[in-house]
Amino acid sequence: MTGTRNAVLFDFGGVLTTSVVTAFEEVGRQLGTDPRLPLRLLGTDERSSTLLVAHEEGRIGEREFEEGFAARLRAHGVTVEGEGLVSRMQALLSPDADMIALVAELRADGHRVGLLSNSLGDDCYRGFDLPAMFDAVTVSRDIGVRKPSRRAYQAACERLGVRPEDTVMVDDLQQNIAAAHRIGLSGVVHREAATTARELRELLAPAGRRPVSSTEQ
Repeated sequence: MTGTRNAVLFDFGGVLTTSVVTAFEEVGRQLGTDPRLPLRLLGTDERSSTLLVAHEEGRIGEREFEEGFAARLRAHGVTVEGEGLVSRMQALLSPDADMIALVAELRADGHRVGLLSNSLGDDCYRGFDLPAMFDAVTVSRDIGVRKPSRRAYQAACERLGVRPEDTVMVDDLQQNIAAAHRIGLSGVVHREAATTARELRELLAPAGRRPVSSTEQ
């Protein structure tokens, strides 16, 4: 069955790059602790998750997040200094060439393509010419709200000039796809490039069909 949607929003970390989970686990190994501890704290420890949300929403800077999170790690028995903690994780992320090629292919086919990313800090975007890759770029710290807030998806669609119902979100986190569904976007949970490309093709309108701009509604 031919799809009817004609725009795509891509997440960044874990979609256009190698796995963020794997990167955090490697940081845990480097720190000599349970590889799962850093992500477990960010997901379940209230103080750690509060720091992460504040950082991603641009309410605190990278240094403040690093110092606060290092303190939470030390509270769980890990010897670590805050400075460089985020860049250590960022250094473990590398571009996924197949996904970057997919972005270029979709744009060449006439689809509107945007980025919607929760901020991972400045260094993770080095090597990516985001304005050249995408029709619109939305990063959480720039709009003061993060996924899975519905306002993040709305802002990204507005910047891209498309309607949620005409748009597919590609993200590696199921909770972010579920949130996208709630405001009318379709979604693809990314695991690897070939499967994501196939699922997108099933959802998207034929190549070359011009998206309906939100200003034309």
